[in-house]
Formats: sequence, structure tokens, C-alpha cells
Amino acid sequence: MRLNEIGNIVADSWKWLAMQYDYVELDEWVIMPNHIHGIIVVNDRCRGDLRIAPTGKRKPIGRLIGAFKTVSTKHINIMRGTPGIPVWQRNYYEHIIRNEDALNRIRQYITDNPMRWASDRENPEATTSGNT
Repeated sequence: MRLNEIGNIVADSWKWLAMQYDYVELDEWVIMPNHIHGIIVVNDRCRGDLRIAPTGKRKPIGRLIGAFKTVSTKHINIMRGTPGIPVWQRNYYEHIIRNEDALNRIRQYITDNPMRWASDRENPEATTSGNT
């Protein structure tokens, strides 16, 4: 995938999550023409391997995704000159990755996703019915 200006804003906003929140690490991710796939690791360590105090406030995954959507939408709307226009769908799909095999399988799915775009059910111009 080659990112256009909006794609670059989305990529910068995704990377912003890990810069903004010490307990967030980004694993495999890819930006598609009309959606994003990504693995977010939420840990109990700050950068430099220092532990967060038990009273430290960590956003739950839903709030992290909300922050990403808010930041990216704001920048996209500034670029387009369309303040207040929604960019993202209301919800998102989440899945807890419970073991190394599942992690590797999901990483591969994310890596392979751009190659399947022509038949992806999220692609409004898909040539065949894909199974993503």
C-alpha cells in the first residue's frame, strides 16, 4: 500500500499512540485504503523498563482507540477543510491475543492483507468475494 496524504496522517496518528502512552507498544500494523489493522500491546512497564505505579492511570483499549480516532480525525479534517465531519466508523473490532501461535497468525494476516485487497470484502471495487 502506498499511503496518500490521509494515509500518512493515519500512520502518524497510529505511531502517536506509542509516543503518547508509555505503556503502549505497537506490533504489526498496516493501513488499508478504508481501514487499519494493528496489534496494540498494553503492558505494565514504562519506557526504559520502569514499572508504572499501581495507581498509574492507564486508558483501556477502547479509550486508546478513541484517542487515535480523535487525533487522526482532527488532522484529516484540518487537511480537508471539513471540521467536525466523521472519518471513522463508530466501533472497532478487538481480539485478545492469548498465545504466541495466535500472535504469529495475526501478524501474518496483517502482513498479507494488502496483497488480498483486490478481493477484500472491505474493498468496494473487489473483483471477487474475498474471505478476510
